[in-house]
Amino acid sequence: MKLQERIDLLSQLGKYMLSDDQAWIDAKEKASYENGWFIPEFVEKAIHSIARSFLQKNILEKWVAGYHIPADNTDPKKIGVVMAGNIPMVGFHDLLAVFISGHHAIVKTSSKDKVLIPHLVNTMMAWAPEVREHISFAEMLKGCDAYIATGSNNSAGYFDYYFGKYPHIIRRNKTSVAVVTGEETAKELELLADDVFFYFGLGCRNVTKIYVPRDYDFIPLLTAFKKYDWLGENHKYKNNYDYNLALHLLNKKFYMSTPAILLIEEASLFSPISQLNYEFYENAKEVDALLGTSSSLQCVVGKTHTPFGQAQYPDVTDYADGVDTLAFVMNLSE
Repeated sequence: MKLQERIDLLSQLGKYMLSDDQAWIDAKEKASYENGWFIPEFVEKAIHSIARSFLQKNILEKWVAGYHIPADNTDPKKIGVVMAGNIPMVGFHDLLAVFISGHHAIVKTSSKDKVLIPHLVNTMMAWAPEVREHISFAEMLKGCDAYIATGSNNSAGYFDYYFGKYPHIIRRNKTSVAVVTGEETAKELELLADDVFFYFGLGCRNVTKIYVPRDYDFIPLLTAFKKYDWLGENHKYKNNYDYNLALHLLNKKFYMSTPAILLIEEASLFSPISQLNYEFYENAKEVDALLGTSSSLQCVVGKTHTPFGQAQYPDVTDYADGVDTLAFVMNLSE
């Protein structure tokens, strides 16, 4: 397929993802049935984000314009893509980068997210059978020219062992934080709640810790968080909430809470499901300097950072870990 054909096909896919096609509705229902974390509200949120931020024709054309992608890739490489499954279709951007470059993506989906992306790929193949020359699926990734793998810190060790001698991108655990000044409006705090609660807090762009000024009034924040009290009715989420609450009660640790979140003063950037860590600061500039040296951060939210409520709406150029995936795959042909 030529570059413009791939762009047109992806644009068509974006429209399909926003449609009421019965096969697509069935696939979404199946994904929610097979993974209890993929509730319909969050599946739809992921779909709309991808379709509107990635799969618009003008966005795709503007994106590729700076990469000198040839109209016809005469030297396609096989690129193994190991996808994570923490949130719906989290591996789509990697697939998109490989496909639009004209290379061949050999994809290993996560066992937690094995419905949505294969359905979309099969749909594109039905429209254009030549997609088979660019995308395939496999349980074992062997004989590839390069690899893109996303997982935990533990799995990254295995990825390094198996893929380290090839060109690669290997991603480890990442998280996001927010810097709060105490001057936020009620609307900004509600948007911060989105950054915390979307996808049950399971994404690397979810805020898992906030930095607040000394003597910060938490009441407006807790009030804003109540918009997500309904998450406490989800049994998988509630099990985590009850477990963490029991630990804090046993350890006699001070906490604040709503029916869906526990706020704990904790130094760690990472927090367990249903918990949001917080830390007091004296000087916001010192916090910014500290965060600038962390290798564990995907995103920083705040008045002078990524706007509140935007952490889960990355643009097509917001590459995971700050590594330009499209440049990486394009360099393989040089």
